[in-house]
Amino acid sequence: MGQTLIEKLVTRNIQRHEEQTGIHSVTAAKAGDIVTVSVDRVMIHDIFIPFVAEKFEEMGFPKIWNPDKVVLIYDHLVPASQQDDVRHFKIGDAFAAKYGMKNVHRSDGICHQLMTEAGYVKPGDVVFGTDSHTTTYGCVGAFSSGIGYTEMASILGTGSMWIKVPETIQVKIEGVLPAQVTSKDIILTLIGDLGADGATYKALEFSGSTIENMTVASRMTMSNMAVEAGAKCALFTPDEKTADYCQISLTEQETALKGDTDATYCQTITYKAEDFVPVMACPSQVDLIKPVSQLAGTKIDQVFIGSCTNGRYEDLEAAAQVLQGKTISPFVKLIVTPASRQIFTEAAQSGIIKTLTAAGAIVTHPGCGLCCGRAGGILSDGERVVATNNRNFLGRMGTSKVEIYLASPVSAAMAALKGEITPP
Repeated sequence: MGQTLIEKLVTRNIQRHEEQTGIHSVTAAKAGDIVTVSVDRVMIHDIFIPFVAEKFEEMGFPKIWNPDKVVLIYDHLVPASQQDDVRHFKIGDAFAAKYGMKNVHRSDGICHQLMTEAGYVKPGDVVFGTDSHTTTYGCVGAFSSGIGYTEMASILGTGSMWIKVPETIQVKIEGVLPAQVTSKDIILTLIGDLGADGATYKALEFSGSTIENMTVASRMTMSNMAVEAGAKCALFTPDEKTADYCQISLTEQETALKGDTDATYCQTITYKAEDFVPVMACPSQVDLIKPVSQLAGTKIDQVFIGSCTNGRYEDLEAAAQVLQGKTISPFVKLIVTPASRQIFTEAAQSGIIKTLTAAGAIVTHPGCGLCCGRAGGILSDGERVVATNNRNFLGRMGTSKVEIYLASPVSAAMAALKGEITPP
């Protein structure tokens, strides 16, 4: 019987686990199996490091199973905006020094961008992180998912983790996207069709000519937001674009990481690319999706372009193309946050940052502050923001009376230009 991509990936991993431990679980993983996997990499961010450290000590482990496989990233709380933030940095630094962790990033960018950009994740890897959007690394064909700090402490001590192999929803998209429609519009549409709990503990497996023609950065946007439909992970078949992005040559095993034609899927969803239109997630539900055309004329106070969802170079470039030679509405604040220091540098060198600032944008340091409502432009009662991040929950970017519309960088830039929601 054929296997889905997640079943193949887990099978490969547990075979390796058996070789290392001699413990036999299953020969070929299938949905519903409970198996133990060897973890290739873990990511801990600054919000959870104090809790991970405390739990790890409480569990009594004498050492981390492999310090080189642990990545600690300060991104949500930098620069510190509250006094307690500093405590997280001190505990993180002390924990890293005590257990020999060398992969520590201080304000280099957002964790999910850095994990792939810095080469920590490769096709076929099994990766866990203390953040729900760890699903992002499926963009390069890795199984990655978010976990809590107790589970993370356990992995640090053992290097392994049990999982239930998820069922898979196959999403096939064929054709060419219309102009001004992006992968953000695709994933928002899918979340609207599935509902916020429509993929709970399932894998999303993307395929089709539209996906094959998509950049890794665009795939990253989709795998990042898959968790907003409850997905355990979201997977793209590794291809030559993946290899170029990861700066590797795909092995025969990695090339074989794709769903079989006779695999069993719990659901198959098929789209024609030509049918997609620019959409937004309306306040305050991520699955309340409406075409931008239906929201036209809605006045806004702020636009945010950034986050681990849409803070990449191609996102800034798309916004700059809309704003080139123009000025944003005088009644709107436009805040742009590159996803990493590298993206910031590239955008500065290419002139994109100059275009954005000339149009009236405020460009901030790479980080998560505004998206998680911590710092860098939070809003107040009655204000309305069009944002490219991944969540529009009540209180996410300021008070609970802020209205958040989630959109693509193109739609966001259009809103900044006009001072109201405007179809691209």
